[in-house]
Amino acid sequence: MADRTAPNCHLRLEWVYGYRGHQCRNNLYYTAAKEIVYFVAGVGVVYNTREHKQKFYLGHNDDIISLALHPERVLVATGQVGKEPYICVWDSYTVQTVSILKDTHTHGIACLAFDLDGQCLVSVGLDSKNTICVWDWRRGKVLAAAPGHTDRIFDISWDLYQPSKLVSCGVKHIKFWSLCGNALTPKRGVFGKTGDLQTILCLACARDEVTYSGALNGDIYVWKGINLIRTVQGAHGSGIFSMNACEEGFATGGRDGCVRLWDLNFKPITVIDLRETDQGYKGLSVRSVCWRGDHILVGTQDSEIFEVVVHDRTKPFLIMQGHCEGELWALAVHPTKPLAMTGSDDRSVRIWSLIDHALIARCNMEEPIRCAAVSTDGIHLALGMKDGSFTVLRVRDMTEVVHIKDRKEAIHELKYSPDGAHLAVGSNDNSVDIYSVVQRYKKVGECIGSTSFITHMDWSTDSKYLQTNDGNRKRLFYRMPSGKEVTNREELKLVQWSSWTCVLGPEVNGIWPKYSEINDINSVDANFNNQVLVTADDYGLVKLLRYPCVRKGAKFKKYLGHSAHITNARWSHDHQWVITIGGADHSVFQWKFVTDRKSKEALHIAPQETLGDSNSEESDSDQSDVPEMDSEIEQETHLTYRRQVYKEDLPQLKELSKEKHRAVAMKKRERAPGSGLKLHFIHGYRGYDCRNNLFYTQTGEMVYHVAAVGVVYNRQQNTQRFYMGHDDDILCLAIHPLKDYVATGQVGRDSSIHVWDTEVMTPLSVLKGFHQLGVCALDFSADGKRLASVGLDDNHTIVLWDWRKGEKLSAIRGSKDKIFVIKVNPYCPDKLITAGIKHMKFWHKTGGGLIGRKGNMGKTETMMCAVYGWTEEMVFSGTCTGDICIWRDMFLVKTVKAHDGPVFSMHALEKGFVTGGKDGIVALWDNTFERCLKTYAIKRAVLAPGSKGLLLEDNPSIRAISLGHGYILVGTKNGEILEVDKSGPITLLVQGHMEGEVWGLATHPHLPLCATVSDDKTLRIWDLSPSHCMLAVRKLKKGGRCCCFSPEGKALAVGLNDGSFLIVNADTLEDLVSFHHRKDIISDIRFSPGAGKYLAVASGDSFVDIYNVMSSKRVGVCKGSLIYITHLDWDKRGKLLQVNTGAKEQLFFEAPRGKKQTIPATEVEKIDWSTWTCVLGTSCEGIWPVVSEVTEVTAACLSNDRKVLATGDDLGYVKLFRYPVKGKYAKFKRYVAHSTHVTNVRWTHDDGLLVTVGGGDTCLMIWTHEAEGHREARHCDSEESDIESEDDGGYDSDVTRENEINYTIKALSTNMRPMTGVKPHLQLKEPSVDERPPVSRALPQPEKLQTNNVGKKKRPIEDLVLDLVFGYRGNDCRNNVHYLNEGADIIYHTASVGIILNLTTGGELCSSEQSFTLESTIVLFPLSATSPSIHVWDAMNKQTLSVLRCFHSRGVCSVSFSATGKLLLSVGLDPEHTITIWKWQEGANVASRSGHIQRIFVAEFRPDSDTQFVSVGVKHVRFWTLAGRSLLSKKGMMSNIEDARMQTMLSVAFGANNLTFTGTISGDVCVWKEHILVRVVAKAHTGPVFTMYTTLRDGLIVTGGKERPSKEGGALKLWDQELKRCRAFRLETGQIIDCVRSVCRGKGKILVGTRNAEIIEVGEKNAACNILVNGHMDGPIWGVGTHPTRDVFLSAAEDGTVRLWDIPEKKMLNKVNLGHPARTVAYSPEGDMVAIGMKNGEFIILLVTSLKIWGKKRDRRSPIQDIRFSPDSRYLAVGSSESAVDFYDLTLGPQLNRINCCRDIPSFVMQMDFSADSCYVQISTGAYKRLVYEVPSGKQATEQAVIDRITWATWTSVLGDEVVGIWSRNTDKADVTCACVSHSGLNIVTGDDFGMVKLFDFPCPEKFAKHKRFLGHSAHLTNIRFTSGDRFVISAGGDDRSLFVWRCVHAPH
Repeated sequence: MADRTAPNCHLRLEWVYGYRGHQCRNNLYYTAAKEIVYFVAGVGVVYNTREHKQKFYLGHNDDIISLALHPERVLVATGQVGKEPYICVWDSYTVQTVSILKDTHTHGIACLAFDLDGQCLVSVGLDSKNTICVWDWRRGKVLAAAPGHTDRIFDISWDLYQPSKLVSCGVKHIKFWSLCGNALTPKRGVFGKTGDLQTILCLACARDEVTYSGALNGDIYVWKGINLIRTVQGAHGSGIFSMNACEEGFATGGRDGCVRLWDLNFKPITVIDLRETDQGYKGLSVRSVCWRGDHILVGTQDSEIFEVVVHDRTKPFLIMQGHCEGELWALAVHPTKPLAMTGSDDRSVRIWSLIDHALIARCNMEEPIRCAAVSTDGIHLALGMKDGSFTVLRVRDMTEVVHIKDRKEAIHELKYSPDGAHLAVGSNDNSVDIYSVVQRYKKVGECIGSTSFITHMDWSTDSKYLQTNDGNRKRLFYRMPSGKEVTNREELKLVQWSSWTCVLGPEVNGIWPKYSEINDINSVDANFNNQVLVTADDYGLVKLLRYPCVRKGAKFKKYLGHSAHITNARWSHDHQWVITIGGADHSVFQWKFVTDRKSKEALHIAPQETLGDSNSEESDSDQSDVPEMDSEIEQETHLTYRRQVYKEDLPQLKELSKEKHRAVAMKKRERAPGSGLKLHFIHGYRGYDCRNNLFYTQTGEMVYHVAAVGVVYNRQQNTQRFYMGHDDDILCLAIHPLKDYVATGQVGRDSSIHVWDTEVMTPLSVLKGFHQLGVCALDFSADGKRLASVGLDDNHTIVLWDWRKGEKLSAIRGSKDKIFVIKVNPYCPDKLITAGIKHMKFWHKTGGGLIGRKGNMGKTETMMCAVYGWTEEMVFSGTCTGDICIWRDMFLVKTVKAHDGPVFSMHALEKGFVTGGKDGIVALWDNTFERCLKTYAIKRAVLAPGSKGLLLEDNPSIRAISLGHGYILVGTKNGEILEVDKSGPITLLVQGHMEGEVWGLATHPHLPLCATVSDDKTLRIWDLSPSHCMLAVRKLKKGGRCCCFSPEGKALAVGLNDGSFLIVNADTLEDLVSFHHRKDIISDIRFSPGAGKYLAVASGDSFVDIYNVMSSKRVGVCKGSLIYITHLDWDKRGKLLQVNTGAKEQLFFEAPRGKKQTIPATEVEKIDWSTWTCVLGTSCEGIWPVVSEVTEVTAACLSNDRKVLATGDDLGYVKLFRYPVKGKYAKFKRYVAHSTHVTNVRWTHDDGLLVTVGGGDTCLMIWTHEAEGHREARHCDSEESDIESEDDGGYDSDVTRENEINYTIKALSTNMRPMTGVKPHLQLKEPSVDERPPVSRALPQPEKLQTNNVGKKKRPIEDLVLDLVFGYRGNDCRNNVHYLNEGADIIYHTASVGIILNLTTGGELCSSEQSFTLESTIVLFPLSATSPSIHVWDAMNKQTLSVLRCFHSRGVCSVSFSATGKLLLSVGLDPEHTITIWKWQEGANVASRSGHIQRIFVAEFRPDSDTQFVSVGVKHVRFWTLAGRSLLSKKGMMSNIEDARMQTMLSVAFGANNLTFTGTISGDVCVWKEHILVRVVAKAHTGPVFTMYTTLRDGLIVTGGKERPSKEGGALKLWDQELKRCRAFRLETGQIIDCVRSVCRGKGKILVGTRNAEIIEVGEKNAACNILVNGHMDGPIWGVGTHPTRDVFLSAAEDGTVRLWDIPEKKMLNKVNLGHPARTVAYSPEGDMVAIGMKNGEFIILLVTSLKIWGKKRDRRSPIQDIRFSPDSRYLAVGSSESAVDFYDLTLGPQLNRINCCRDIPSFVMQMDFSADSCYVQISTGAYKRLVYEVPSGKQATEQAVIDRITWATWTSVLGDEVVGIWSRNTDKADVTCACVSHSGLNIVTGDDFGMVKLFDFPCPEKFAKHKRFLGHSAHLTNIRFTSGDRFVISAGGDDRSLFVWRCVHAPH
């Protein structure tokens, strides 16, 4: 029979002809060794021109498209395309991978660039956002990522002269990036008037912020900063594809075929036109240049590489060439010489010398070439064309012999007959034509049998037959030369084929995979001599198989290199080489064929050679002759660890169900019980599906795991300690080399690994985020710093961690099948091995990836365990057949038979090994596995007397083995842990049930015993007293699900799974009696109380049988339930049975006959039940959880004192409730230890212990019951209930408001006003009358705007500078005012500006970039909705230090620095209220976790800690610890302080000795020790305590709250360290209620920020108040009025005040309380009167001097939107939301009678302006219409001619043809809200809903006019005005309640 293994010869890549010039740029460089590096297809090539040698980098699996050279010019980075593309950094000298960067980009990597010192690498993706990513490439870590541009990016470069700056360019853009923290921030290059906006193809950076870039039109654009300063016109004739900077200057290459050299200042040096040189041709296009010294490398579009020496530039050397664009299909090899001929769609035919590795001839044809053949004598070369013709050339001189066209469609294949007489030509027309060579290619025959196009042909050796393959996968035979089809297959039996290139036929069946019908193999060629076959397919794989291969799915070796489809493959004439050609990559690969060598030599292969072979992988297909898989392993591979519900999803599920329970929750819920549980002992060890999970710790205790618990067992004291950090099954355990820490991995959707301390049982680090489903293997490195883990996902991902930091170092897909072990090399932590099902791999770390190589052993067996030996290379692995494999490096040295059946466990000693297997034998070996020193059989006979149980069977399968302290520790599959003394005796220490669910549990009526029965077919009796052992065990014929002791404890009844039950003697476990009446499982069994006369037996057949125990007869049957029975209980008299069923029915039956009874609910409660284990009924309604759809309560048990009900459920929770549990969703205490469902719970007879059994985890857990008052520090295992009740949060309007504020985000912002209609820039313009003939006799057009007050010098305004900000954000932020510099400055924020106010000078420094401080607690409004940012900046020089882009969607509501200042904590406003910890200097996210479902108000680090912090919020206090990369939290425990309840917490402060103080909504302050409440300071304030501040210096605490000022109380108090005494301060603000939002303490002063937007400084000694900052406390600020002559202005806002502000003095001069929200304000032309419009329709006129009311009137009922005095002071115009403008004549006195009004206004009035002569008014309305009316008649002026001639006194309208240009493109959601034209009439400033202030030229009638924009406001702007003389612009913010004063910078004359 044919050998079914892969062939033992192999291929090695020897040469690649070609270079990728198409669709790539800048991909050709000199390395430091003067070699040339480039790429082609999927191969990186290093070409040494002097020695004419190539080296290959084969680490990619798809087309490479980008390349960058490290500044030291040895390392190369290449990026590829693909679904999950990656970047490889490799060494050009050794061609080995240094680092792999992956998991960030999709589609492909378009550009790469190293920075100046080579530490960082930047990459650009091909995804839709063209993501830009900056890497720390050595660690494989992303430092920052950002969307690059909406269109393709062609080039990216680091600015080599400025750190952290990059430039990218591409389709119609260039962007300048700065890297700060983890944020990349772009600025777009401004093309301006200097050049056209166009596509930039390449760039280079120079010093002084100059950037040179090459444009599509052949110009060079020179940039300074972000502005285009000049262009070099016509540097090239068309697009400049490449630019390369070197010491001497710059080289550019373009589409015009020229290379130009420039000096460092970009003055031209010389030009080299390659088209004019000898090698040049029309259409040559340069894609890549590299200039080094006097050599220039040039890569062209047509796959050539030229080398030009500068001195001799007319003679470039052509050092590499390949085929150009178009597919490459034709390949033929010369029959006698080492030549290969190729022909391509580029119409060229080329002849390559395989010895010289060079092109020796080329000839261009008329048509694209699709196939080729060389005649047998080597004289003629036939070429088949795409148009159906074929041409024959002489090989010697490429002259044409004949050209024949008989077909219309492409020729796919042609072949000469072996005797040289005929040529067969197969075409797309389904036929083969036969031509006679000697008769000048006359057609002599035709084969027409195929129904589809011809794909392959072969002649027989005697030239009498031809076989063909066609597109329908038919194989046909023809007689030659006539072409008659052969139908009788008999005559073909003896035919020998001269070549075999067909893909069909029995000999090549094996090339096709077993089960797929895909037609993807393009070419085959057989090498008859060596009996091998080479195939080429669509996936770019070259495969080597044995020939013939008859069975489908044969084994092969595969080689990568071509990335896309390979079109053809042929052996050279002497079988030395294989030639393959790629279709799309148009390259020719030459592979050396290496025949089989002896395996001995294989151990010493030269390094270069293993490399060549390293990418040859054995095939993936299954082995046909694999030995049977061992039953145990088989079982294990079928185990699934998927869960219906993961615990991680519970909070979301609860949220979903919350809505239903709102109503219920309002009722007072039952309190949780006072007593609690503590885990005491677990019987069980997880051995059935885990290995190597049992170790000795430093102190000689044992550590192992079972269920969700890590257990440390002390065998001297027979006690256990527990690590309870996991919440689902632990699957693996590894011990640190120092044996004091342990790592455990669990099941979970996003499963975690915990590293914990075995002494104190606390977590050191929690690793999450990379494994799905679960973690199945772990191992520490020898130095203990690293941890390797394997996941349970489909790829069995391998991750290497730095566990202390919680960082992933590397990750890679492991294997499709399960991996059982991972081991890190003890001598070299960068190497590791994994072993598993048919898998043995040797890995080494490279950057963010791992490179794996398969172990070299013919066919890989399944490995069950592996260890490293005594040197770095030696590895020993145990197989599933009982062998030990010994490996050196990756090569199998030998195998040793060690056990019968699989070797499950092995352990390395200093001088040998110990192994354990399925055969139950422990074997000790010497250090070479030459001889076995000793064996121990695990048998009952040798069990020592001190054992804690009994062995169930001899020779149990051994799953874990470990040595130490003179003993061998053994874990078995049956859940036993044994200690083997070296001298032989064996002690059993721990044991549990074997595999299979445990359901049956019963406790003894008066002894500390319990019985369990399980699906493992055993019944066991356990001792619950401190000796903790299994007393007796008995095997049953079937598994059982229930058991019960009789009332006196003598008998034990057991129900089995086949419907039978038996009663045994409780002491000896011998049968007393048994019955078999039912088919289905027995689900519950109960003796009646008292004498135990009756036995009730419930079954899955939905019946309960009642037996008389004495007479052993069935006396009654209870019928009537619909479905299987789940629980049974008797009443005290033994007369009534309560039954629960699977359909949630609660039924009652009378004993002994079984008659069904209906009992009303009220009566049920009165019945005295003997036991209560049911889960239904009103008395336990509250035990069902909120998410009861997904989880069942499986078991319950009432304590004997009737006070506490214990339950177990499907999620593994054990809960305690106070009985009776009435009302839904009672409160409880809950404990996690079981991993899957808890199947049964029982109290012992004295309620001292609770016993629980787990289904899937097979554990028996014993819990001690701790009564109330018995308080240990360790009751933290319990967690509080699911739903917090609604009644106890407390309420305060300010808090509720803050909780409900929805922060609008600018990018999503909406209209401030309810506008309707078509936006102005979308309206069609009617042609106006003034487009008259150019020579006109009409009057000149008047000025648009009266400019009387500026005088002659009209200068436009160039820029605005932020000078002043009036406002402080106090209404929804807290803790946002701080002292700086020892109290000389204060810092605070408003809108999106952080402000430093110098108290000594009173000058404000505004940092107008969006910026925020260290330490403040701020809500941010970044510019994009999806990723808010945190800015860390230096308060002294206002430089941004770091920008953190984060996942907090919606905003950041709290930030805090840790004690050392290295870490920053932020809390998001997203629904989960995510808490994130940052290393802010690096911008690295350290840890992130959802904080709480309700709003978190503050989170702060403890002032002395970098790891501990506290968060407070709506009914929530949490105490957090940062462990590695994970956040662990504990809820605040309301301890036994009388009626303490969880309130909404608003603020937090810290004291010494782990004290924490939290301020609540009710005015109390809670004092916490650790996480337990120790006391409450009642009513510290009468209203909520909003803020607290404490310093470590003296420990005094300042609190601020909401309180009415009174004699003894105030809103600000200073307390002592214990919060016992206090001193109150009064704030003289004149408010009825003071509300303090922020406090800070400096030297003897307290800084206070109030809700009313004031910042006040209070002296501690004299209590004097000094108001530092004022602002409007409620927005929006709608009205702004500037004084006609002075630099003062008025603002009117929603808070009912009008305030007068002085710009030079920088302060508020006055404020008037109006009692109603004000909407608009205006000065009269003389500045002596002020008119104020109110929201309620009233307006008031004040006299400026006295602030007395001159007159008031209310004619309208809706808000006044604008109010204006006419320029002659005669009229007052009042515009309102009632779509009207009223005119009042002021000369008629203060009674203000309306004289007229304008009607027919389509919508509300927005802005009004008078004409200079007071005769007209223009009105802009909410319907985007601008109207003009006459004054005072109120008639509409409609004639355009009249309107065009009006000169306006002011212009504040956002509508009208003159200002169309102020509307930007992206105003579909948001509007331009306000505008103002400068007094000079040359500029207009606008404000919009995005919060931007923009400066335009006026008028701006063109759409989308050019402008400058200024940021600072956070959302909407409401109003904007120039002050007199155009000195300042005042802008008013809507939501940010701030006034910004901008200084105008005028253009010079």
